[in-house]
Amino acid sequence: MQTFIFGHRNPDTDSVCASIALSYLLNETGKNTVPKVLGHLNNESKFVIDYFKVKEPDYLNDTKVRIKDIKYNKKAIAHESDSIYETFMYMQKEGITAIPLVDEEKKLSGFVTLKEIAKFLICGDKERVDTSYENMLNSVDGVSLLQFDDVIKGNVMVASFQSKTFHEEVALSEKDILIVGDRYKILEYAIDSKVKLIVLTGNHVLPTKLLKKAEKNQVNVIVSKYGSLDTANKVILSNRIKTIDINSKPITINSKAYRTDFLDLANKEGHTNYPVVNNKNECLGLLKVTNADNYNKQKVILVDHNSLAQSAIGIEEAEITEIIDHHNLGAIGTNVPINFRSMPVGCTCTIIYNLFVEKHVAIPKDIAGLMLSAILSDTLIFKSPTTTEEDIFAASKLAKIAKVDIDDYGYQMFKAASSIKGIGVHDLIHQDFKSYSIGNNMLGISQVMTMDFNDIEANMDEYIAKLDELASGNYMCCCLFITDVYKNGSYVIYNTNASDIIGDAFDLKETYEGVYIPDLVSRKKQMLPALLEVLQKRV
Repeated sequence: MQTFIFGHRNPDTDSVCASIALSYLLNETGKNTVPKVLGHLNNESKFVIDYFKVKEPDYLNDTKVRIKDIKYNKKAIAHESDSIYETFMYMQKEGITAIPLVDEEKKLSGFVTLKEIAKFLICGDKERVDTSYENMLNSVDGVSLLQFDDVIKGNVMVASFQSKTFHEEVALSEKDILIVGDRYKILEYAIDSKVKLIVLTGNHVLPTKLLKKAEKNQVNVIVSKYGSLDTANKVILSNRIKTIDINSKPITINSKAYRTDFLDLANKEGHTNYPVVNNKNECLGLLKVTNADNYNKQKVILVDHNSLAQSAIGIEEAEITEIIDHHNLGAIGTNVPINFRSMPVGCTCTIIYNLFVEKHVAIPKDIAGLMLSAILSDTLIFKSPTTTEEDIFAASKLAKIAKVDIDDYGYQMFKAASSIKGIGVHDLIHQDFKSYSIGNNMLGISQVMTMDFNDIEANMDEYIAKLDELASGNYMCCCLFITDVYKNGSYVIYNTNASDIIGDAFDLKETYEGVYIPDLVSRKKQMLPALLEVLQKRV
């Protein structure tokens, strides 16, 4: 089973590049991992991916358990042309009380339970058969003597009268199926009447004369080892399963549906068994409600985050096997011990660089370029107070492998990242928006790296309105920091009711929308701690 590696929602360059780099490292050591992203890539990440010609990770919607993850019975499928007998015996073998039926294209065509089979045996038409020669042969556990037809369809009768009475009172035709023992006058009459099928009971055989006549008249003949009564019962069971009163439109569950949705459905409908289908209505098996707790969790590795609020939807249903992060500890818990690598450095990729060194795995040029980009992004080319000597050392080593100049490449990267043209107010705020819990309340911080504050300022009212809308829930404060890397400071826009919070947090003499705060560039070490200190006093 593959392990997914991903960063936080609204992925930044560190989140994206850490996922790709760690996946490469682990796969080189024999693991089976795939990098994923939980949102659209920002301009900076797109620039980095394109610059180093690396495939963009696929989007991961959630890690919730789906039906395909549950260990349902994939063998519990019967063909609609199978006999009642064959279907029943297969159900017994699989230990199930219901089974989906499929057509020639494997598409769901019906659903039958033991209740429908029992109803047929008690109340069904025992005088008609609509089946195949093969079904008939298998049902009576017989031997094929003569076969001319694949389809056997007609009225069933047992030769229970005396020969004379039978001949005088029973009119046979090509639509009849006769069950008879060694009553040769009746057999000759049946063959002369060209009945559809003769089932000889008690392992009796046709005399040569009658056999030749039966062959000439193209009468199908099967020999059964059972007596007349048992044979008659088994002949009835040779009917195709679709001929009984089945459920032609059963309630189904798609293999991609969520397990939680299935439990809601099962609770509402009250059934025990549900056919599993795909988007083409092809049947994949049978899911019993009692099997819903038997499933495989998606294995995941988290990078650049360790809190529920920032992780994938349904992360609580996944199996977290490892976390590599450089942030404060969040509220994610695990049932078993895991590898947790946390270091007080400026970037997750600095930690991953150290892992490459520890595991003695060579770093390719493109992977080195990705990790370098992440370090430069998170440390703002070493201007952020989060920058450590480990970040600078790792960046210098990676730059040599990637064959780029740090200052020149860093400028190109931030220039590409700073453009906000074509990005709407909603998208810009949510591009790198993170939520933090403060008791029962929340703090929302969005950060944008750009040198185009004038473009944002021109639409200030729209940004304030959107932040007010966000804060209308249980947010005490929602703010957007516009960080200018080359000015080494940030402008801040906030929801209307948070003016005093911003003022107190950053010790401002004058607080207004779009106020510039010099030397404020790090969300982790400057913005978040300052705001938390003020808000925690107000909870």
